[in-house]
Amino acid sequence: MKRIWIAAIGVFVTIGATVFAGMAAADAPAWVRASAGVPIPQHDEKADAILLYSEDVTSVQSDGKVKSVERKVYRILRPGGREYAYAHTYFDGNRRITGMRGWCVPQQGKDYEIKDKEAMEISLAGVQGSELVSDIREKVVRIPAAEPGNTIGFEIETEERPYILQDWWAFQKSIPVVEARYTLELPPGWEYKAVWLNHAEVAPTSTGGNRWQWVVRDVPEIRVEEEMPPFRGVAAQLVISFLPPGGMQNKGFVNWGEMGKWQAELARGRRDASPEIKQKVAAIAAAEPSNLGRMRAAALFLQHDIRYVAIELGIGGWQPHAANDIFKHRYGDCKDKATLMSSMLREMGIDSYYIAINTTRGGVTPQTPPMMYWFNHLILAIKLPDDVKDASLISATEHAQLGKLLIFDPTDELTAFGELRGELQANYGLLVTNDGGELLKLPQLAPATNGIVRTARLKLGADGTVQGDIKDVRTGDRAAEQRWRLRNVTSDADRIKPIETLLASSLASYRLTKATVANLKDTNSPLEFNYSLTAPDYAKRAGNLLLIRPRLLGNKSSGLLETKEARKKPVEFEGPVRDKDTFEVELPTGYEVDDLPPPTDVDYSFGSYHSKTELAGNTLRYTRTYEIKELSVPMSKMDELKKFYRVIASDERNTAVLKPKP
Repeated sequence: MKRIWIAAIGVFVTIGATVFAGMAAADAPAWVRASAGVPIPQHDEKADAILLYSEDVTSVQSDGKVKSVERKVYRILRPGGREYAYAHTYFDGNRRITGMRGWCVPQQGKDYEIKDKEAMEISLAGVQGSELVSDIREKVVRIPAAEPGNTIGFEIETEERPYILQDWWAFQKSIPVVEARYTLELPPGWEYKAVWLNHAEVAPTSTGGNRWQWVVRDVPEIRVEEEMPPFRGVAAQLVISFLPPGGMQNKGFVNWGEMGKWQAELARGRRDASPEIKQKVAAIAAAEPSNLGRMRAAALFLQHDIRYVAIELGIGGWQPHAANDIFKHRYGDCKDKATLMSSMLREMGIDSYYIAINTTRGGVTPQTPPMMYWFNHLILAIKLPDDVKDASLISATEHAQLGKLLIFDPTDELTAFGELRGELQANYGLLVTNDGGELLKLPQLAPATNGIVRTARLKLGADGTVQGDIKDVRTGDRAAEQRWRLRNVTSDADRIKPIETLLASSLASYRLTKATVANLKDTNSPLEFNYSLTAPDYAKRAGNLLLIRPRLLGNKSSGLLETKEARKKPVEFEGPVRDKDTFEVELPTGYEVDDLPPPTDVDYSFGSYHSKTELAGNTLRYTRTYEIKELSVPMSKMDELKKFYRVIASDERNTAVLKPKP
């Protein structure tokens, strides 16, 4: 969201004059003025702002309506902190904004106020095509004079009827927080269930009646680090479910089973097959005699014939369209694609189940309480018939009650049926069945299912020029990544761009003499690049010696941990991987090996790296294998990970020394 709003700032700047025209001198309210006088605590010198005061007040009515007040007060420290001068919230048919104001307390001079009437209505920032949608909009207020040293504050009041009576208090930010308060007011007889994440439990204070308040102070910022778990997965937060006496249809979730029942109810009847769907399934059955062939045909149909289009308004963010409508119009979002495929499988006599999941691993863990907002994607778990036993179905997992389930994403058009992309592996999703739901850990595939096998046969000239042929075979995510980049490419020259990028990062100069791509559209086969090159001056002269780097192409080392500041969060890899290089270089006539780099062998629980340079006749042969085995590296292993990358970097720089024969 922060990136989205930074991108949207340019839009607001162009109409800033209109906003400032409505700016008036007026005293800020007492809670803003009081915060403006708070001393600035110790903080990271790179912090752009400090959240001095945060207050969220949630009042639940007996009929399920929820009134909310949000107050924030920031001290701007650096020019980058101006982004906090934009107060914004959304509204739709189920949620309305009843008040919106902002203030600036400058270091010198009078306070400024921006009133509700000066707010702007815009389409959803950062959402493609949102300007065409009128059902959900955003309202924005830009607070004036958000300069370093000044204090700004805002207040937003809303009313809504939530689909589920839950709230989420995310009080830890990417900037320091001095004080944050959450107040909950419930009708008589109502109860609540509070679950803390990434923070010690804080007992609430009763403020009279059925009203409670939680207060936290001096909350440190979370600095965003490369390849860290998702912000939501590491930030301190509080999830509260509202529980009316006797229960209500939209009461807060107490467990995953309740959330699964809610999701199942939303999809009730949506998977019923129309005559057109039945006809399509019959055609598939006539062409494919086996259950595996029929499932693959249905998967290809969903991946390539049903366009991905997401229009998620209101409950449409969670409820799929009817399978008949999806089939008829030939488009839908992830829920729709999963629904249509489930409908087709049912007609084949094959059961399947929804899995709601977050596409960023670490966003949901076994400690996460059930809440509808955790997930942003929907895929399928397909119950494999007893006669389907195929080694290509590597994304299958065994369930204690349901048997063998194949995890498949009908939205992912670049991953073959039976496989699973890395970001979903070892991830947690909500498995939805007729009996409810449960949190399920998805399988992690073997590293060998995703990787690059690169082989090169080259000749080295006495002038240092190397030339020859290279074959690059990619599977899993390594293949899908390139297929995605080349999905709309039509010319042969553009299809070899990934190879040119690779060569440019590894060679000072080169010339491609031939290049072809194979299996670009066939996701059931490895993607292949075959090319020939000439690289002048690859080997460097040192007197009468030739120095050659055996590692011709590709970089596996990383400067991820080579920073001045100590790492604060674990490292999350995208997926398991196993890359293998074999480079053979025929030596020039009249030269022999004087010195070879030593072998490299490093093996940790999360990954391994092995390389060897040897002489086979008149050929220098370099082989190496790079493997990532665990997808999460905890802080306790950061020193090992740093050493791992440093060892790889050293090996990649090593050179072999050639000397003239006597």
